[in-house]
Amino acid sequence: MTQHNIKNIDPRTLSKLKWRARRGLLENDLIISKFFTQYGLNLTHQDALALEIIFDLSDNDLLDLILKKIPIPIEWNNNAEVLDIMHKLQEIV
Repeated sequence: MTQHNIKNIDPRTLSKLKWRARRGLLENDLIISKFFTQYGLNLTHQDALALEIIFDLSDNDLLDLILKKIPIPIEWNNNAEVLDIMHKLQEIV
C-alpha cells in the first residue's frame, strides 16, 4: 500500500470501514468485498482515509470509476493513497 513503516488499522477500524463501504449497487458491494478480502488486513490509516474519500462518491460514480467509464477526478492526482486504492479496485474487476 503506502510506506512500510505505517501501522495497519486495527480490526475495529476495519470493521467500521467495511460497514461504511456498504453500497446500494450490488456490483459495488461485490467489488469492494473482494477488495477487503484481498487487502483488508494490510490497510493503513492512510488507506482508510483514502477509502473514505472514495466512499463519498455516489454509487453510480463509484461504479463508473471502477469500470473506467469516467476519468479519475483531477483533485485526486495529488493523493497517492486514493489513486493507489482506486487502481486496486479497478484491478479487481
